[in-house]
Amino acid sequence: MSVKGISHVAIQARDYKATIAFYIEVLGFKLGHHWSLPLFQIKEASMLVSPDQRTCIEIFDNDAVIPAQGKKALTENDIAHGALLHFAFYVDNVDEMYQKALAHGAKPFVAPDCLSLGEPPLLVRNAVIHSPNGEIIEFIEAVDFDMSAKPHVN
Repeated sequence: MSVKGISHVAIQARDYKATIAFYIEVLGFKLGHHWSLPLFQIKEASMLVSPDQRTCIEIFDNDAVIPAQGKKALTENDIAHGALLHFAFYVDNVDEMYQKALAHGAKPFVAPDCLSLGEPPLLVRNAVIHSPNGEIIEFIEAVDFDMSAKPHVN
């Protein structure tokens, strides 16, 4: 037995329909399944399937009683505290995705740029936004983070 990858990330939406629309219209996810579960006070929940069909985002309505890491932000200007810092999506073009997200109500956080990480340097092109629901989302162009098999010269 072994871990095969991340199945999904779950978020609670202040505006359930607008949050789903953002992930579908901007990021290209599709609605995979929808349900309610009164036992947990879940009026609406959906599993959105990523364009590569390998990972999902689970969205819960704002009043759902769901076990969670950290402390929920109470207002738009609050900072949420907990284990999840952000999540990142590989994209073909960081600049285009950043502008598309802003056009659909996201707020800018880190404009598109190239970063040089570590030694030897690994170049990463990325940008970061706050989604209309408040998640911190990074857009990143393809990069090979697995440096374990590459020789390191001192």
